[in-house]
Amino acid sequence: MDNGQGNEIELHGDEEIIEVIDLNDTEPGPNDLADELDDVDFEDDPGMADDEGWETEDEMEADQDDSELTFSNHKGSVFCVSLDPATNTMAVTGGEDDKAYVWSVSDGEVLFECTGHKDSVTCAVFSHDSSLVATGDMSGMIKVWKVETKAEIWTFEVGDLEWLEWHPCAPVLLAGTDEGNVWMWKVPAGDCKTFQSAACQATSGKVLPDGKRAVVGYEDGSIRIWDLKQGNAVHVIKGQDGHQGALTCLACNKDSSLVLTGSVDGAAKLINTTTGKVVGAFAVDGIGKGSKDGEEETNSVESVGFCNILPLIAVAYLDGTLAIYDLASQVLRHRCHHEAGIVHLQWEEASSVVSTCSLDGALRLWDARSGNMVSEYRGHTAEILDFTINREGTMAVTASGDNRSKVFCLQRPDR
Repeated sequence: MDNGQGNEIELHGDEEIIEVIDLNDTEPGPNDLADELDDVDFEDDPGMADDEGWETEDEMEADQDDSELTFSNHKGSVFCVSLDPATNTMAVTGGEDDKAYVWSVSDGEVLFECTGHKDSVTCAVFSHDSSLVATGDMSGMIKVWKVETKAEIWTFEVGDLEWLEWHPCAPVLLAGTDEGNVWMWKVPAGDCKTFQSAACQATSGKVLPDGKRAVVGYEDGSIRIWDLKQGNAVHVIKGQDGHQGALTCLACNKDSSLVLTGSVDGAAKLINTTTGKVVGAFAVDGIGKGSKDGEEETNSVESVGFCNILPLIAVAYLDGTLAIYDLASQVLRHRCHHEAGIVHLQWEEASSVVSTCSLDGALRLWDARSGNMVSEYRGHTAEILDFTINREGTMAVTASGDNRSKVFCLQRPDR
């Protein structure tokens, strides 16, 4: 399908001045964040009902396609996908063809094409108000586009890019590189700040919901919590407290008090952001038991996440295990098996359903209360490399090695 190719996009050069929100406004008091794990408010689990999941065939037909729409403009693997947070009506995808596309999830129409990259586009994400979209390629070229005018309004080049993330409430962009630097810019003004650390890759990063701090994981297994206003590392977690291998993923809870980290060492760790202390470590018997010298044999943690409505966390492993832990007791509650390695997980905003995508090309929904699979969606002919779900949990958009992005309508018996 080649929709949108015939439409010539006129790029306008006008830049809009955007007011940057002061990162230090409304400083939270110490009572707003947890001092220790015990102080985190874990809600009681209302009715741990074992909801019966939908039955799904073990063997899926190769030509099965459960998707509502297929976006096939990319000419190589699609590496990343994001939905616009304001309306959830636009997706941006980045691919091996050195391009990103902003397109409508309702009909697949190309709204505009993000050109000028020199390498595979591995990062593509909308700003908090959906007015801007940032794209980044592996070589370190970052571009920002104004959605309204479809025009490129800012560009910058860094070292090889590892991750790219917008501030949660301001037009401020952060990026991590393989040189270990974390950059922060006001867009489009370009005011810049760098957060420097040991010369090893800043492999993952996340701005905390409070907008005042960022947590960054590094190739040497260390984790730093940075004060964005002051530019200093408030906490450094390393050595025995840190991981014994490169960080692969990070997640934070809604009030910014806890961060969950995952690593190639097969471990997941829970860190209190106020004290910098490790207050939990998670491993499953028989998995994630690799050594520092044998990373190839280690079962890497690929994705982690907090449930918003229950005190549960999810940890996804390269061997296909999805582990659901009770946050308060740190007890393994469920072990959900996948036939192939898990690439990414995402909790629904307002339920106990966690979704996974894996190397077998399937998207699966799991009820974390029962450990049962709720539903499974197929249609890709290669691995799913990324996916995202809308706020209501009714739609998923995927990115795959089969050069396609797909929109799936998510249906459950309870809605």
